[in-house]
Amino acid sequence: MASLAGLLKAAGHSVTGSDASVYPPMSDELRAMGIPYHEGYSPANLEPGIDVVIVGNAISRGNEELEAVLERKMYYTSAAATIKDLFIRGRHSIAVAGTHGKTTTTAMLAWVLESAGLNPSFLVGGVAENFHKSFRLTDSKYFVIEADEYDTAYFDKVPKMWHYLPDTAIVNNIEFDHADIYRDLEAYKWAFSRFINLIPRNGRLIAGWDSPLVRELAPKSFAPIESFAYGTDAPSSGASHWTAANVRFTETGTTFSAVRGAEHWGDVEAPLAGAFNVRNALAVIATAESLGADRAKVREGLRTFLSVKRRMEVKGDAGGVTVIDDFAHHPTAVRETMDAVRQRYAGRRLVAIFEPRSYTAQRKEFQVEYQAALAYADEIVLGGLFHPERYTKETAIDPGAMVAEWKRSGKSAAQFQDPDAIVDYIAPRLRKNDVVVVMSNGSFGGLHEKLLKKLQSG
Repeated sequence: MASLAGLLKAAGHSVTGSDASVYPPMSDELRAMGIPYHEGYSPANLEPGIDVVIVGNAISRGNEELEAVLERKMYYTSAAATIKDLFIRGRHSIAVAGTHGKTTTTAMLAWVLESAGLNPSFLVGGVAENFHKSFRLTDSKYFVIEADEYDTAYFDKVPKMWHYLPDTAIVNNIEFDHADIYRDLEAYKWAFSRFINLIPRNGRLIAGWDSPLVRELAPKSFAPIESFAYGTDAPSSGASHWTAANVRFTETGTTFSAVRGAEHWGDVEAPLAGAFNVRNALAVIATAESLGADRAKVREGLRTFLSVKRRMEVKGDAGGVTVIDDFAHHPTAVRETMDAVRQRYAGRRLVAIFEPRSYTAQRKEFQVEYQAALAYADEIVLGGLFHPERYTKETAIDPGAMVAEWKRSGKSAAQFQDPDAIVDYIAPRLRKNDVVVVMSNGSFGGLHEKLLKKLQSG
């Protein structure tokens, strides 16, 4: 929503907004753009002269500001519909979808196309560090957008990605998520199946072949398919297939050779970590190649890509301890983040601090997967459930049982409800060369900054 606010202002509109809690990096971005916002909801926020109210997907009936919109018969719409009608229609839409990796891949693709001189507009669900913003509006025919499978609005209960008119679509991977809006895996698969089916025949599907569900659904495409994979064999369907050879991970990044079929496309150097980022880069390369982008400029874009805030973002070093912030919240994303940190910081002790904040992260059916993913760390600290009143003993993860299981396997583990208690517990236990990865899809009570401040003070 903050990114859309910026796009609307760039297009010449006056914009304001309301939210219950605005925190970095988006609060910083809103201030930098000069976009005023209200902390909290109230009918008083609906100033006279408002032409359109854009309702976010976190807003539901009973919200007092929304109720005033309905009672006053104000014109309202959704974020996704606004993006489609004002910014995507008439352009070549490049939509990046998948359960994991959307934000990084979208930001990477936008920067690579910029490096290749294609000057794309973009909208991404995080601050792309190369651009120092989460959006841009240009006169280019290309619009790169993160295509989320979450629902659009309380009055438009379909995935946002269905609105984005994809000409070129990346589907990195598909794995069940968002159990709060999808009843089961079949419903989740249907959302992606429909998205793939929306690509026109003159478009392109860039498909992550390491994902069994992507392989299953790719035939729904009427458009040509370019597949990519880190480790899966080439498809038998005759689709073009991209792979990575000679992959090497270091503390400063990753190098590999990109190969399409039997053709060596080029040697890639990128300041990123983890097998998942090799896949992301392959998706970007395949997309750029389908658009005819200059190969040397594409490689330069990958070499100079600076990632996205809150994606393995180093927040600071204090007393020889490196503190990293990451948005990971699905068990697969947590596992891949842990694996990437291990690859980048080989030989260093790894401490994982995880806040089970998202609906998926708090559901009991994922407990075993979270236990396994976080067990990649040497020491684990679990935060408190977010709004625990929404769950029962039968539906919520059991933090105590998770900690007990880690301890039985020889891990140091603990659980605290309060972020300040986590800082007080973990800071004295940290030593030089430790790497701390803090994972949450929220602010986690400012834990990163509090931990760094405590380490610096003593």
